[in-house]
Amino acid sequence: MRYGLQSLRGDVLGGLMSALVVLTPSVAFGVVAGLDATSGIYAAATVGLFVGVFERSRPQMGDISSVTAIPMAVVVATYADSLAKALTIVMLAGLMQVALGLLRLARFVAYTPYSVIAGFTSGVGVLIIVSMVRSFLGQSVWLAKPATAVREWPDAFASFDPAALSIGAVTLAVALGWPKRLRAKVPAMLVGLAAGTLLSILWLSDVATLDDLPTGLPDLAAPVLSPGFLAEAVTPALAIALLSTVRALLSIFATDAQTRSQLDPDRSLVMLGAGNVAAGMVGGLAGHQSFIPTMIAVRSGATTRVAVVVRSLALLAIVLGFARSLAFLPHAALAGVLVIFGWQLIDWRFFARLHRVQREHLLIMLTTLSIMLFVDLVTAVAVGLIVAGMIGARQFERLQLDSVVSVPLLDQVFLAEQSVAAAEIAPYSARTGIVKLRGSFTVASSSKLIRTIGDDIVGHEVVILDFSETDYIDDSAALVIEQLIDTATAEGVHCLVMALDGAPAATLESLNVLRRIPPDHRVANLDDARDVARGLLTHDPGGASPVDRE
Repeated sequence: MRYGLQSLRGDVLGGLMSALVVLTPSVAFGVVAGLDATSGIYAAATVGLFVGVFERSRPQMGDISSVTAIPMAVVVATYADSLAKALTIVMLAGLMQVALGLLRLARFVAYTPYSVIAGFTSGVGVLIIVSMVRSFLGQSVWLAKPATAVREWPDAFASFDPAALSIGAVTLAVALGWPKRLRAKVPAMLVGLAAGTLLSILWLSDVATLDDLPTGLPDLAAPVLSPGFLAEAVTPALAIALLSTVRALLSIFATDAQTRSQLDPDRSLVMLGAGNVAAGMVGGLAGHQSFIPTMIAVRSGATTRVAVVVRSLALLAIVLGFARSLAFLPHAALAGVLVIFGWQLIDWRFFARLHRVQREHLLIMLTTLSIMLFVDLVTAVAVGLIVAGMIGARQFERLQLDSVVSVPLLDQVFLAEQSVAAAEIAPYSARTGIVKLRGSFTVASSSKLIRTIGDDIVGHEVVILDFSETDYIDDSAALVIEQLIDTATAEGVHCLVMALDGAPAATLESLNVLRRIPPDHRVANLDDARDVARGLLTHDPGGASPVDRE
Protein backbone atom coordinates (compact mmCIF):
# COMPACT_ATOMS: atom_id res chain seq x y z
CA MET A 1 0.00 0.00 0.00
CA ARG A 2 1.40 3.37 -1.03
CA TYR A 3 1.83 6.02 1.62
CA GLY A 4 0.11 9.20 0.46
CA LEU A 5 -1.27 12.48 1.73
CA GLN A 6 -4.40 10.80 3.07
CA SER A 7 -2.32 8.37 5.15
CA LEU A 8 -0.14 11.21 6.45
CA ARG A 9 -3.22 13.23 7.43
CA GLY A 10 -4.64 10.24 9.34
CA ASP A 11 -1.35 9.57 11.11
CA VAL A 12 -0.91 13.19 12.17
CA LEU A 13 -4.47 13.46 13.46
CA GLY A 14 -4.27 10.08 15.20
CA GLY A 15 -0.95 10.95 16.83
CA LEU A 16 -2.20 14.33 18.08
CA MET A 17 -5.44 12.85 19.43
CA SER A 18 -3.53 10.12 21.25
CA ALA A 19 -1.21 12.74 22.75
CA LEU A 20 -4.21 14.65 24.12
CA VAL A 21 -5.65 11.48 25.60
CA VAL A 22 -2.49 10.57 27.51
CA LEU A 23 -1.58 14.11 28.58
CA THR A 24 -3.80 14.25 31.66
CA PRO A 25 -2.93 10.81 33.09
CA SER A 26 0.75 11.43 32.36
CA VAL A 27 0.71 14.64 34.38
CA ALA A 28 -1.43 13.19 37.17
CA PHE A 29 0.44 9.94 37.62
CA GLY A 30 3.82 11.61 37.29
CA VAL A 31 2.87 13.67 40.35
CA VAL A 32 1.33 10.66 42.13
CA ALA A 33 4.51 8.68 41.61
CA GLY A 34 6.40 11.26 43.65
CA LEU A 35 8.25 12.72 40.65
CA ASP A 36 6.74 15.63 38.70
CA ALA A 37 4.38 16.31 35.81
CA THR A 38 7.12 16.47 33.21
CA SER A 39 8.52 13.10 34.25
CA GLY A 40 5.14 11.56 33.50
CA ILE A 41 5.05 13.12 30.04
CA TYR A 42 8.65 12.09 29.32
CA ALA A 43 7.79 8.54 30.34
CA ALA A 44 4.73 8.40 28.09
CA ALA A 45 6.68 9.83 25.15
CA THR A 46 9.67 7.53 25.61
CA VAL A 47 7.80 4.30 26.26
CA GLY A 48 5.32 5.12 23.51
CA LEU A 49 8.11 5.68 21.00
CA PHE A 50 9.77 2.33 21.73
CA VAL A 51 6.60 0.19 21.81
CA GLY A 52 5.20 1.78 18.66
CA VAL A 53 7.98 2.63 16.27
CA PHE A 54 9.17 -0.99 15.97
CA GLU A 55 5.74 -2.46 15.26
CA ARG A 56 5.02 -3.18 11.61
CA SER A 57 1.37 -4.20 11.36
CA ARG A 58 -0.33 -1.21 13.02
CA PRO A 59 0.37 1.79 15.26
CA GLN A 60 0.72 0.85 18.93
CA MET A 61 0.63 3.50 21.64
CA GLY A 62 2.24 3.42 25.06
CA ASP A 63 1.13 5.09 28.25
CA ILE A 64 1.64 5.24 32.01
CA SER A 65 -1.11 4.46 34.47
CA SER A 66 -1.82 3.69 38.11
CA VAL A 67 -0.57 0.15 37.53
CA THR A 68 2.97 1.49 37.34
CA ALA A 69 2.55 4.85 39.10
CA ILE A 70 1.41 3.40 42.43
CA PRO A 71 4.33 0.98 42.81
CA MET A 72 6.62 3.77 41.66
CA ALA A 73 5.25 6.00 44.43
CA VAL A 74 6.23 3.33 46.95
CA VAL A 75 9.70 3.07 45.41
CA VAL A 76 10.23 6.85 45.41
CA ALA A 77 9.10 7.06 49.02
CA THR A 78 11.40 4.20 50.00
CA TYR A 79 14.41 5.79 48.31
CA ALA A 80 13.55 9.42 49.04
CA ASP A 81 17.23 10.11 49.67
CA SER A 82 18.26 8.95 46.19
CA LEU A 83 16.19 9.46 43.05
CA ALA A 84 18.88 7.59 41.12
CA LYS A 85 18.05 4.40 43.04
CA ALA A 86 14.34 4.75 42.26
CA LEU A 87 15.07 5.25 38.56
CA THR A 88 17.45 2.29 38.60
CA ILE A 89 14.54 0.10 39.70
CA VAL A 90 12.61 1.29 36.63
CA MET A 91 15.57 0.35 34.41
CA LEU A 92 15.91 -3.03 36.12
CA ALA A 93 12.19 -3.71 35.56
CA GLY A 94 12.72 -2.93 31.88
CA LEU A 95 15.65 -5.33 31.66
CA MET A 96 13.50 -8.05 33.24
CA GLN A 97 10.86 -7.47 30.57
CA VAL A 98 13.48 -7.70 27.83
CA ALA A 99 14.62 -11.03 29.31
CA LEU A 100 11.04 -12.34 29.49
CA GLY A 101 10.49 -11.41 25.85
CA LEU A 102 13.76 -12.94 24.65
CA LEU A 103 12.91 -16.16 26.52
CA ARG A 104 9.48 -16.08 24.83
CA LEU A 105 7.61 -16.12 28.13
CA ALA A 106 5.22 -13.26 27.39
CA ARG A 107 2.08 -15.37 27.02
CA PHE A 108 2.77 -17.16 30.29
CA VAL A 109 2.81 -13.85 32.18
CA ALA A 110 -0.61 -13.13 30.65
CA TYR A 111 -1.94 -16.20 32.47
CA THR A 112 -2.03 -14.19 35.70
CA PRO A 113 -5.51 -14.93 37.12
CA TYR A 114 -8.08 -12.22 36.61
CA SER A 115 -8.97 -12.39 40.29
CA VAL A 116 -5.45 -11.17 41.16
CA ILE A 117 -5.74 -8.31 38.66
CA ALA A 118 -9.24 -7.41 39.93
CA GLY A 119 -8.05 -7.35 43.54
CA PHE A 120 -4.99 -5.27 42.73
CA THR A 121 -6.68 -2.69 40.50
CA SER A 122 -9.65 -2.34 42.86
CA GLY A 123 -7.26 -1.81 45.76
CA VAL A 124 -5.43 0.86 43.77
CA GLY A 125 -8.74 2.56 43.02
CA VAL A 126 -9.75 2.62 46.69
CA LEU A 127 -6.28 3.84 47.68
CA ILE A 128 -6.44 6.74 45.20
CA ILE A 129 -9.95 7.84 46.21
CA VAL A 130 -9.24 7.72 49.94
CA SER A 131 -5.91 9.52 49.54
CA MET A 132 -7.38 12.31 47.38
CA VAL A 133 -9.84 13.47 50.07
CA ARG A 134 -7.12 15.48 51.77
CA SER A 135 -6.09 17.00 48.40
CA PHE A 136 -9.70 18.11 47.83
CA LEU A 137 -9.42 19.94 51.13
CA GLY A 138 -6.35 21.94 50.17
CA GLN A 139 -3.28 19.75 50.68
CA SER A 140 -0.86 18.44 48.08
CA VAL A 141 -1.50 15.29 46.09
CA TRP A 142 -0.03 12.48 48.11
CA LEU A 143 -0.72 8.76 48.32
CA ALA A 144 -0.94 6.83 51.56
CA LYS A 145 -2.31 3.54 52.81
CA PRO A 146 -6.07 3.89 53.34
CA ALA A 147 -5.76 3.51 57.11
CA THR A 148 -3.10 6.24 57.23
CA ALA A 149 -5.09 8.54 54.96
CA VAL A 150 -8.29 8.12 56.99
CA ARG A 151 -6.44 8.94 60.22
CA GLU A 152 -5.41 12.26 58.65
CA TRP A 153 -8.92 13.22 57.58
CA PRO A 154 -9.84 14.98 60.87
CA ASP A 155 -6.86 17.35 60.57
CA ALA A 156 -7.61 17.95 56.90
CA PHE A 157 -11.26 18.78 57.63
CA ALA A 158 -10.25 21.03 60.50
CA SER A 159 -8.08 23.19 58.22
CA PHE A 160 -9.75 22.69 54.86
CA ASP A 161 -9.48 25.32 52.13
CA PRO A 162 -12.86 26.25 50.56
CA ALA A 163 -11.11 27.45 47.40
CA ALA A 164 -9.39 24.10 46.90
CA LEU A 165 -12.64 22.24 47.53
CA SER A 166 -14.38 24.42 44.94
CA ILE A 167 -11.68 23.79 42.34
CA GLY A 168 -11.77 20.04 42.93
CA ALA A 169 -15.57 19.97 42.76
CA VAL A 170 -15.63 21.97 39.51
CA THR A 171 -13.00 19.74 37.95
CA LEU A 172 -14.95 16.64 38.92
CA ALA A 173 -18.31 18.06 37.77
CA VAL A 174 -17.02 19.26 34.38
CA ALA A 175 -15.25 15.98 33.65
CA LEU A 176 -18.30 13.90 34.58
CA GLY A 177 -20.73 16.20 32.78
CA TRP A 178 -18.76 16.51 29.53
CA PRO A 179 -21.07 15.25 26.73
CA LYS A 180 -20.32 11.75 25.51
CA ARG A 181 -20.53 12.81 21.87
CA LEU A 182 -17.56 15.16 22.44
CA ARG A 183 -15.37 12.78 24.45
CA ALA A 184 -13.98 11.13 21.33
CA LYS A 185 -12.69 14.52 20.17
CA VAL A 186 -11.56 16.05 23.48
CA PRO A 187 -11.02 13.84 26.57
CA ALA A 188 -13.40 14.66 29.42
CA MET A 189 -10.68 14.63 32.09
CA LEU A 190 -8.56 17.07 30.09
CA VAL A 191 -11.52 19.47 29.91
CA GLY A 192 -12.13 19.07 33.63
CA LEU A 193 -8.48 19.74 34.43
CA ALA A 194 -8.53 22.83 32.21
CA ALA A 195 -11.70 24.10 33.93
CA GLY A 196 -10.23 23.65 37.39
CA THR A 197 -6.98 25.35 36.38
CA LEU A 198 -8.81 28.26 34.75
CA LEU A 199 -10.88 28.74 37.92
CA SER A 200 -7.66 28.82 39.95
CA ILE A 201 -5.99 31.36 37.67
CA LEU A 202 -8.95 33.73 37.38
CA TRP A 203 -10.53 33.68 40.85
CA LEU A 204 -9.10 31.24 43.37
CA SER A 205 -5.37 31.69 43.02
CA ASP A 206 -4.41 31.14 46.65
CA VAL A 207 -4.30 27.33 46.46
CA ALA A 208 -1.53 24.75 46.27
CA THR A 209 -0.25 24.23 42.73
CA LEU A 210 2.51 22.19 41.16
CA ASP A 211 6.00 23.38 41.93
CA ASP A 212 8.17 25.02 39.29
CA LEU A 213 8.85 22.39 36.69
CA PRO A 214 12.12 21.87 34.84
CA THR A 215 12.33 23.00 31.25
CA GLY A 216 14.43 21.66 28.41
CA LEU A 217 15.51 18.12 27.74
CA PRO A 218 16.06 15.90 30.79
CA ASP A 219 19.47 14.91 32.04
CA LEU A 220 20.30 11.23 31.65
CA ALA A 221 20.28 9.34 34.93
CA ALA A 222 23.09 6.91 35.65
CA PRO A 223 22.01 3.62 37.26
CA VAL A 224 23.17 2.65 40.74
CA LEU A 225 25.03 -0.63 40.34
CA SER A 226 26.16 -1.49 43.85
CA PRO A 227 25.56 -5.21 44.57
CA GLY A 228 23.82 -4.51 47.89
CA PHE A 229 21.28 -2.16 46.33
CA LEU A 230 20.66 -4.38 43.30
CA ALA A 231 19.88 -7.32 45.59
CA GLU A 232 17.17 -5.37 47.42
CA ALA A 233 15.91 -3.78 44.17
CA VAL A 234 14.97 -7.12 42.58
CA THR A 235 11.65 -7.47 44.42
CA PRO A 236 10.13 -4.04 43.59
CA ALA A 237 11.55 -4.20 40.06
CA LEU A 238 9.96 -7.61 39.53
CA ALA A 239 6.60 -6.34 40.80
CA ILE A 240 6.72 -3.35 38.43
CA ALA A 241 7.83 -5.58 35.53
CA LEU A 242 5.03 -8.11 36.07
CA LEU A 243 2.31 -5.48 36.52
CA SER A 244 3.46 -3.54 33.48
CA THR A 245 3.71 -6.73 31.42
CA VAL A 246 0.26 -8.02 32.36
CA ARG A 247 -1.32 -4.64 31.58
CA ALA A 248 0.58 -4.42 28.28
CA LEU A 249 -0.38 -7.91 27.09
CA LEU A 250 -4.03 -7.41 27.98
CA SER A 251 -3.95 -4.22 25.93
CA ILE A 252 -2.24 -5.96 23.01
CA PHE A 253 -4.73 -8.83 22.94
CA ALA A 254 -7.71 -6.44 23.21
CA THR A 255 -6.36 -4.27 20.38
CA ASP A 256 -5.70 -7.34 18.24
CA ALA A 257 -9.34 -8.31 18.64
CA GLN A 258 -10.54 -4.84 17.64
CA THR A 259 -8.20 -4.31 14.69
CA ARG A 260 -8.10 -7.95 13.51
CA SER A 261 -4.33 -7.87 13.50
CA GLN A 262 -1.85 -9.93 15.46
CA LEU A 263 1.27 -8.68 17.17
CA ASP A 264 4.08 -10.87 18.45
CA PRO A 265 3.73 -10.52 22.26
CA ASP A 266 7.35 -11.51 22.89
CA ARG A 267 8.68 -8.91 20.46
CA SER A 268 6.32 -6.32 21.94
CA LEU A 269 7.57 -7.16 25.43
CA VAL A 270 11.20 -6.72 24.38
CA MET A 271 10.36 -3.28 22.99
CA LEU A 272 8.41 -2.39 26.13
CA GLY A 273 11.38 -3.38 28.28
CA ALA A 274 13.72 -1.25 26.19
CA GLY A 275 11.27 1.65 26.48
CA ASN A 276 11.16 1.34 30.25
CA VAL A 277 14.95 1.29 30.44
CA ALA A 278 14.99 4.49 28.39
CA ALA A 279 12.21 6.00 30.53
CA GLY A 280 14.24 5.36 33.67
CA MET A 281 17.26 7.02 32.07
CA VAL A 282 15.30 10.23 31.33
CA GLY A 283 13.79 10.36 34.81
CA GLY A 284 10.40 8.83 34.07
CA LEU A 285 8.38 5.98 35.50
CA ALA A 286 7.62 2.66 33.83
CA GLY A 287 4.83 2.39 31.27
CA HIS A 288 3.15 -0.12 29.00
CA GLN A 289 1.10 -0.51 25.84
CA SER A 290 -2.32 1.05 26.26
CA PHE A 291 -5.60 0.11 24.60
CA ILE A 292 -7.51 3.41 24.71
CA PRO A 293 -4.80 5.71 23.21
CA THR A 294 -4.15 3.09 20.53
CA MET A 295 -7.81 2.81 19.57
CA ILE A 296 -8.24 6.62 19.63
CA ALA A 297 -5.34 6.91 17.17
CA VAL A 298 -6.67 4.13 14.92
CA ARG A 299 -10.20 5.52 14.88
CA SER A 300 -8.79 8.98 14.09
CA GLY A 301 -7.21 7.58 10.94
CA ALA A 302 -3.73 6.41 12.04
CA THR A 303 -2.45 3.51 9.97
CA THR A 304 1.36 3.47 10.34
CA ARG A 305 4.18 4.08 12.78
CA VAL A 306 4.30 7.73 11.71
CA ALA A 307 1.44 8.34 14.17
CA VAL A 308 3.64 7.10 17.00
CA VAL A 309 6.41 9.54 16.07
CA VAL A 310 3.92 12.42 15.79
CA ARG A 311 2.50 11.57 19.23
CA SER A 312 5.91 11.49 20.92
CA LEU A 313 6.96 14.75 19.25
CA ALA A 314 3.70 16.39 20.36
CA LEU A 315 4.25 15.31 23.98
CA LEU A 316 7.85 16.52 23.80
CA ALA A 317 6.70 19.87 22.42
CA ILE A 318 4.24 20.22 25.29
CA VAL A 319 7.02 19.68 27.83
CA LEU A 320 9.48 22.00 26.13
CA GLY A 321 6.97 24.73 25.30
CA PHE A 322 4.46 24.65 28.13
CA ALA A 323 6.29 23.16 31.12
CA ARG A 324 6.10 26.46 32.99
CA SER A 325 2.36 26.61 32.31
CA LEU A 326 1.88 23.21 33.94
CA ALA A 327 3.06 24.77 37.21
CA PHE A 328 -0.33 26.56 37.38
CA LEU A 329 -2.16 23.23 37.77
CA PRO A 330 -3.82 23.12 41.22
CA HIS A 331 -3.39 19.99 43.29
CA ALA A 332 -7.14 20.05 43.92
CA ALA A 333 -7.83 19.85 40.16
CA LEU A 334 -5.44 16.91 39.86
CA ALA A 335 -7.22 15.30 42.79
CA GLY A 336 -10.55 15.63 40.96
CA VAL A 337 -9.11 13.89 37.90
CA LEU A 338 -7.50 11.18 40.01
CA VAL A 339 -10.76 10.42 41.81
CA ILE A 340 -12.29 9.61 38.41
CA PHE A 341 -9.33 7.37 37.61
CA GLY A 342 -9.71 5.65 40.96
CA TRP A 343 -13.43 5.09 40.48
CA GLN A 344 -12.82 3.61 37.03
CA LEU A 345 -10.12 1.30 38.39
CA ILE A 346 -12.45 -0.42 40.85
CA ASP A 347 -13.70 -3.55 39.11
CA TRP A 348 -17.41 -2.97 39.61
CA ARG A 349 -18.35 -5.75 37.19
CA PHE A 350 -16.44 -8.26 39.29
CA PHE A 351 -17.99 -6.99 42.54
CA ALA A 352 -21.47 -7.20 41.02
CA ARG A 353 -20.88 -10.90 40.42
CA LEU A 354 -19.34 -11.79 43.76
CA HIS A 355 -22.28 -14.01 44.65
CA ARG A 356 -21.60 -16.06 41.53
CA VAL A 357 -17.81 -16.20 41.75
CA GLN A 358 -16.24 -19.49 42.81
CA ARG A 359 -14.99 -19.47 46.39
CA GLU A 360 -11.41 -20.04 45.30
CA HIS A 361 -11.41 -17.02 42.98
CA LEU A 362 -13.16 -14.91 45.62
CA LEU A 363 -10.45 -15.85 48.11
CA ILE A 364 -7.73 -14.80 45.66
CA MET A 365 -9.37 -11.46 44.97
CA LEU A 366 -10.09 -10.64 48.61
CA THR A 367 -6.59 -11.69 49.68
CA THR A 368 -4.97 -9.45 47.06
CA LEU A 369 -7.33 -6.55 47.84
CA SER A 370 -6.84 -6.77 51.62
CA ILE A 371 -3.05 -6.93 51.47
CA MET A 372 -3.06 -4.13 48.90
CA LEU A 373 -5.03 -1.90 51.28
CA PHE A 374 -3.41 -2.76 54.59
CA VAL A 375 0.15 -3.88 53.80
CA ASP A 376 1.70 -2.88 50.46
CA LEU A 377 1.23 -3.55 46.77
CA VAL A 378 4.40 -5.62 46.22
CA THR A 379 3.33 -8.06 48.91
CA ALA A 380 -0.23 -8.03 47.54
CA VAL A 381 0.84 -9.07 44.07
CA ALA A 382 3.28 -11.69 45.35
CA VAL A 383 0.82 -13.25 47.80
CA GLY A 384 -2.01 -13.05 45.28
CA LEU A 385 0.03 -14.94 42.70
CA ILE A 386 1.12 -17.52 45.30
CA VAL A 387 -2.46 -18.13 46.48
CA ALA A 388 -3.65 -18.29 42.87
CA GLY A 389 -0.90 -20.78 42.07
CA MET A 390 -1.82 -22.95 45.03
CA ILE A 391 -5.51 -22.94 44.14
CA GLY A 392 -4.72 -23.52 40.49
CA ALA A 393 -2.50 -26.47 41.44
CA ARG A 394 -5.38 -27.87 43.49
CA GLN A 395 -7.69 -27.69 40.50
CA PHE A 396 -5.00 -29.18 38.29
CA GLU A 397 -4.54 -31.97 40.82
CA ARG A 398 -8.22 -32.85 40.59
CA LEU A 399 -8.10 -32.91 36.82
CA GLN A 400 -5.03 -35.14 36.79
CA LEU A 401 -6.41 -37.55 39.39
CA ASP A 402 -9.64 -37.80 37.42
CA SER A 403 -7.51 -39.17 34.59
CA VAL A 404 -6.32 -42.12 36.71
CA VAL A 405 -8.31 -45.31 36.24
CA SER A 406 -7.63 -48.14 38.67
CA VAL A 407 -9.82 -51.24 38.20
CA PRO A 408 -9.57 -54.95 39.10
CA LEU A 409 -9.57 -57.51 36.29
CA LEU A 410 -11.68 -60.60 36.97
CA ASP A 411 -9.69 -63.79 36.49
CA GLN A 412 -12.59 -65.35 34.56
CA VAL A 413 -12.42 -62.54 32.00
CA PHE A 414 -8.75 -61.66 31.92
CA LEU A 415 -6.90 -64.96 32.45
CA ALA A 416 -9.21 -67.75 31.20
CA GLU A 417 -8.35 -69.43 27.93
CA GLN A 418 -10.84 -71.15 25.70
CA SER A 419 -9.38 -74.51 26.74
CA VAL A 420 -10.02 -73.82 30.42
CA ALA A 421 -13.52 -74.20 31.81
CA ALA A 422 -14.85 -71.11 33.54
CA ALA A 423 -15.95 -73.23 36.48
CA GLU A 424 -12.31 -73.91 37.34
CA ILE A 425 -11.82 -70.22 38.24
CA ALA A 426 -13.41 -68.61 41.29
CA PRO A 427 -16.21 -66.32 40.04
CA TYR A 428 -15.12 -63.21 41.94
CA SER A 429 -11.37 -63.73 41.90
CA ALA A 430 -9.49 -60.64 40.71
CA ARG A 431 -5.83 -61.20 41.37
CA THR A 432 -4.77 -58.73 38.65
CA GLY A 433 -5.39 -55.00 38.62
CA ILE A 434 -4.70 -52.35 36.00
CA VAL A 435 -3.81 -48.73 36.68
CA LYS A 436 -4.29 -46.57 33.61
CA LEU A 437 -2.47 -43.22 33.70
CA ARG A 438 -4.02 -40.94 31.10
CA GLY A 439 -2.82 -37.48 30.12
CA SER A 440 -0.21 -35.57 32.12
CA PHE A 441 1.04 -36.04 35.66
CA THR A 442 3.00 -33.37 37.47
CA VAL A 443 3.91 -32.18 40.93
CA ALA A 444 0.28 -30.98 41.25
CA SER A 445 -1.03 -34.54 41.59
CA SER A 446 2.04 -36.44 42.70
CA SER A 447 1.36 -36.16 46.44
CA LYS A 448 -2.10 -37.67 46.17
CA LEU A 449 -1.31 -40.18 43.46
CA ILE A 450 0.17 -42.72 45.85
CA ARG A 451 -2.69 -42.34 48.33
CA THR A 452 -5.27 -42.65 45.59
CA ILE A 453 -4.04 -45.89 44.03
CA GLY A 454 -1.66 -47.24 46.68
CA ASP A 455 -4.33 -49.41 48.33
CA ASP A 456 -5.45 -50.73 44.94
CA ILE A 457 -1.93 -51.84 44.11
CA VAL A 458 -1.29 -53.83 47.29
CA GLY A 459 -4.73 -55.45 47.00
CA HIS A 460 -3.66 -57.54 43.99
CA GLU A 461 -0.97 -60.09 43.17
CA VAL A 462 -0.16 -58.53 39.79
CA VAL A 463 -0.60 -54.88 38.82
CA ILE A 464 -0.34 -53.55 35.28
CA LEU A 465 0.79 -49.93 35.02
CA ASP A 466 -0.70 -48.83 31.69
CA PHE A 467 1.10 -45.88 30.05
CA SER A 468 -0.56 -46.22 26.64
CA GLU A 469 -2.38 -42.86 27.02
CA THR A 470 0.23 -41.02 29.11
CA ASP A 471 1.44 -37.79 27.51
CA TYR A 472 3.77 -36.32 30.10
CA ILE A 473 5.31 -37.16 33.47
CA ASP A 474 7.43 -34.67 35.40
CA ASP A 475 10.18 -35.55 37.87
CA SER A 476 7.92 -35.38 40.94
CA ALA A 477 5.32 -37.72 39.46
CA ALA A 478 8.06 -40.06 38.23
CA LEU A 479 9.48 -40.41 41.75
CA VAL A 480 5.99 -41.14 43.08
CA ILE A 481 5.64 -43.93 40.51
CA GLU A 482 8.95 -45.29 41.80
CA GLN A 483 7.53 -45.20 45.33
CA LEU A 484 4.45 -47.11 44.13
CA ILE A 485 6.65 -49.76 42.57
CA ASP A 486 8.76 -50.04 45.71
CA THR A 487 5.63 -50.39 47.86
CA ALA A 488 4.24 -53.07 45.58
CA THR A 489 7.55 -54.97 45.57
CA ALA A 490 7.76 -54.85 49.36
CA GLU A 491 4.24 -56.36 49.56
CA GLY A 492 5.10 -59.12 47.11
CA VAL A 493 3.05 -57.65 44.27
CA HIS A 494 4.38 -58.08 40.73
CA CYS A 495 4.37 -54.87 38.64
CA LEU A 496 4.08 -54.94 34.86
CA VAL A 497 4.80 -51.79 32.82
CA MET A 498 2.77 -51.60 29.64
CA ALA A 499 3.12 -49.41 26.52
CA LEU A 500 5.71 -47.05 28.04
CA ASP A 501 7.23 -44.94 25.28
CA GLY A 502 8.24 -41.43 24.24
CA ALA A 503 8.69 -38.59 26.74
CA PRO A 504 7.27 -40.50 29.76
CA ALA A 505 9.73 -43.33 29.10
CA ALA A 506 12.62 -40.86 28.84
CA THR A 507 11.73 -39.30 32.20
CA LEU A 508 11.39 -42.63 34.02
CA GLU A 509 14.58 -44.01 32.47
CA SER A 510 16.63 -40.89 33.27
CA LEU A 511 15.69 -41.18 36.95
CA ASN A 512 16.18 -44.97 36.97
CA VAL A 513 12.64 -45.42 38.24
CA LEU A 514 12.19 -48.86 36.64
CA ARG A 515 15.26 -50.51 38.12
CA ARG A 516 13.07 -52.99 40.05
CA ILE A 517 11.08 -53.98 36.95
CA PRO A 518 12.56 -57.07 35.21
CA PRO A 519 12.94 -56.69 31.43
CA ASP A 520 10.29 -59.37 30.75
CA HIS A 521 7.80 -57.40 32.88
CA ARG A 522 7.85 -54.52 30.40
CA VAL A 523 5.27 -55.30 27.73
CA ALA A 524 3.85 -53.59 24.68
CA ASN A 525 0.13 -54.35 24.92
CA LEU A 526 -2.59 -56.01 26.98
CA ASP A 527 -2.20 -59.42 25.31
CA ASP A 528 1.45 -59.55 26.30
CA ALA A 529 0.55 -58.41 29.81
CA ARG A 530 -2.03 -61.20 30.05
CA ASP A 531 0.57 -63.84 29.14
CA VAL A 532 3.06 -62.56 31.71
CA ALA A 533 0.38 -62.26 34.42
CA ARG A 534 -0.89 -65.78 33.73
CA GLY A 535 2.63 -67.14 34.09
CA LEU A 536 3.19 -65.29 37.37
CA LEU A 537 -0.12 -66.40 38.88
CA THR A 538 0.18 -70.06 37.80
CA HIS A 539 3.93 -70.13 38.48
CA ASP A 540 4.44 -71.26 34.89
CA PRO A 541 7.59 -69.62 33.63
CA GLY A 542 6.88 -70.95 30.20
CA GLY A 543 3.81 -68.78 29.93
CA ALA A 544 5.41 -65.69 31.35
CA SER A 545 7.16 -64.37 28.28
CA PRO A 546 5.40 -62.68 25.39
CA VAL A 547 8.45 -63.48 23.29
CA ASP A 548 7.82 -67.21 23.77
CA ARG A 549 4.19 -66.72 22.74
CA GLU A 550 5.30 -65.16 19.51
